[in-house]
Amino acid sequence: MYMMLIEKSKTYNKLTKQAVTEHVENIRRLDDEGILEICGVFQGYPGMAGMYILKTDNKEEAEAICKNEPLVIGKYATYRLVKFTIANRSNNYLL
Repeated sequence: MYMMLIEKSKTYNKLTKQAVTEHVENIRRLDDEGILEICGVFQGYPGMAGMYILKTDNKEEAEAICKNEPLVIGKYATYRLVKFTIANRSNNYLL
């Protein structure tokens, strides 16, 4: 899995209704395709907009998804992509 951290750009406060609609449509498509594990917004963290956790086979696939995010295409946001491994009971919390 990979985590896409979405960071606000200097033009984030100029988001249009169309950009938000395209962003939500993208989220729905990723969810429908089984790629989106979870997503959400950050509140109270200046400069951070939110994140996606993506279920992809490789970093290249995750990178392509990030580059095609409407907020990134519209230059309202940038992103950081990091490898993400879930720690849980079934994997003994990665011990």
